[in-house]
Amino acid sequence: MNKAQLVEAIADKVGGRQQAAEAVDAVLDAIVRAVVGGDRVSVTGFGSFEKVDRPARYARNPQTGERVRVKKTSVPRFRAGQGFKDLVSGSKKLPRGGEVAVKKAPKGSLSGGASTRTTVKKAAAKKVAAKKVAAKKATVRKTTAAKKTTAKKATAKKTTAKKATAKKAAPAKKTAAKKATAKKTAPAKKATAKKAPAKRTTSRKTTAKKTTARKK
Repeated sequence: MNKAQLVEAIADKVGGRQQAAEAVDAVLDAIVRAVVGGDRVSVTGFGSFEKVDRPARYARNPQTGERVRVKKTSVPRFRAGQGFKDLVSGSKKLPRGGEVAVKKAPKGSLSGGASTRTTVKKAAAKKVAAKKVAAKKATVRKTTAAKKTTAKKATAKKTTAKKATAKKAAPAKKTAAKKATAKKTAPAKKATAKKAPAKRTTSRKTTAKKTTARKK
């Protein structure tokens, strides 16, 4: 029986093939993860799964007979429970219908008890911490972007204000310069106008001299 056949065998009992496939996958995944983590998975009446360490040793190649050194390794091991052994040996008979007479596992025995629960809690805590860190990073990025945008707007406003002030100041300076030039030009024109009558007096004296000369 392969996995697909196992799913088909329990499909009617769990409500469909999809539910059966999910149940099988969940059970196998839980067993593998627990054994890899060093926990012992024990199902009362069925058996137990555990991790076994094998030390480094020498073995012989069956094809060449050469002696080969094998490195230290770890392997999974399954030990059948007493109820499973009795059914296989024939000392107990399988029921004709329904489920095999296997005792229900007590709470916590399926995944190795407290150690596995602690591992699950730690994994959940790591996920929550990772989500919090990601949220903090996102908040920092948003805050930084907002600060940069505000700084750019403030700089743009200052630049605009400076340009406007420069434009206003330039016409004012030009107007002041024109007024100052006009003031300097006005006294010069007045002085020229005052000097003009002196020329008329000189001309009158010359005329008087000419008249006196004629009388003589």
